[in-house]
Formats: sequence, C-alpha cells, structure tokens
Amino acid sequence: MPKAIEVSNLRKHFGAKPALHNVSLSVRPGEMVALLGASGSGKSTLLRALAGLHVADAGSESRVEVLGATVQAGGRLAPHVRRTRAKVAMIFQQFNLVDRLPVMTNVLAGALYRMPAWRWALGRFPADELARAHAALTRVGIEACAWQRASTLSGGQQQRAAISRAVVQGAQVILADEPIASLDPTSSRRVMSLLAELNRELNATVLVSLHQVDYAFAFCPRTVALRHGEIVYDGPTRALSKQRLRELYDSQADELIEAGERAADFDAAPELQAA
Repeated sequence: MPKAIEVSNLRKHFGAKPALHNVSLSVRPGEMVALLGASGSGKSTLLRALAGLHVADAGSESRVEVLGATVQAGGRLAPHVRRTRAKVAMIFQQFNLVDRLPVMTNVLAGALYRMPAWRWALGRFPADELARAHAALTRVGIEACAWQRASTLSGGQQQRAAISRAVVQGAQVILADEPIASLDPTSSRRVMSLLAELNRELNATVLVSLHQVDYAFAFCPRTVALRHGEIVYDGPTRALSKQRLRELYDSQADELIEAGERAADFDAAPELQAA
C-alpha cells in the first residue's frame, strides 16, 4: 500500500530566506499527525508544498507524493496534479469561505471537480450533491445555517463549514493549517474533535499544524516538530520530551509543557468530543 504522504529532501527558499531544509517525511494512510513549531518554523510551507500550492526550489532533488501520485519533483508540479488535489482538502486558519455566498454554496465547492462549470455558475446543483452537502453540515452541527451568508457565522461555525466542504469533496487527505489559531477554546475543541472523527470514521489521513501542544497531546498520536525548517522530532506525541519542547518554543515552553501534561490525562478526550 502506498504511503498517504511521502516527502523527500524538500527544500524551499523565499528569496534568500530558507523555509524548509531537506525535509523528509512519511505518513501512513489513516494517521492523524500534529505538526508543531513556533511561527516561522516551516509548518505552513510544508503543508502548502504537499498541496502543490508552493513548489520546492528549482533544480533541487525535492519530491512530494500524495496517495502514491507525484505532486511535485525537482521544483516542478506534476502534469496531472489536479487529479491528486481532488483527493486532498486544505483547511486554513482564516476559513477561506466566500462571505457573500450561502454556507451551502461554499460547502458545495468541494464537489466542483465532479460538476460541469455551468451548474456552479447558475447555482443549479444536482439533488445528490445537495443531499451530500446537507448531510455534511448535519455531521458538524450547523445544518440550520445552510442558507445563511457565510459572513453571518461565528469563527467556529465557519471552520466547521470548511470541514463540511472537505467531507463533500470526499478528501482522503486533510491538511489543516492552524485551523484553531483564531478560535476560542470551546470552538477549538469542537473543530479538533471533528477532525479526529473524520480520521477515525472515514479513515481520512489528517496532518494538522498547531501551536497548542495540549491539543496535540489530546488528539494526535504522532507529532512531527519543526524548528527553523528542519524536523527535530518525529514520534509518539506522549514521548515528546520537555527538552524538545524547549528547543521549539524557548520561553513559552514551560507553559506549553504544563498544558501538554494536563492534556495527556485524557485519552482522545471523550469529553472534548461532546463539546
């Protein structure tokens, strides 16, 4: 069985500034993995490279494969990268919804690759796609908001709409870039619980970047930690040492360690999943 994600020697510079330095990573199908690191550690750049939104340095030996298909190699996107992207959902910190459109329409964007463009342009969606979108909204608990403008939703509700879009897409890999960074604690727990549910019930591979160590301990069995564009830890979250956390977060480490130790007391946080 091919790996869900396979990265080899990924290098990326923005001008003269290095963002990723020879990063190699493998993720098995069905894993839920946390990406930890301070701002500027390379988490977002890595996720965007996996989705083909950033390309590696030209002429490098970098290679990215997702679900057994090449996304990019040597700093060039693969010719058929769109086919792979159809199986990969990207969830962003700022939700990436179209504010003026109804929530339902935003969620149906996940089905765009299955529909002719004229249906989207005219807003004439097939009944089965509408049913799929409604079911996805029901799964995340915001079906009552289906025909509201996206701008009327709270931040937590907008992120749940973004997760619904990934469900409608039928994504086999979900890349979540700081999905709870701008949310309150209650909404953060709900969003992480939903991602864990998709991982568990739909066998989706989830790679989620986080600043919050306690959520990594609560929801992600494996953690990959980055510092200055390099992987400094890759292993079981519960085995993540205080020294590694201090290397990652410097002065913030002690506070994060205490949060992580508290979170380690609840396995997969059943009370969080009810939040």
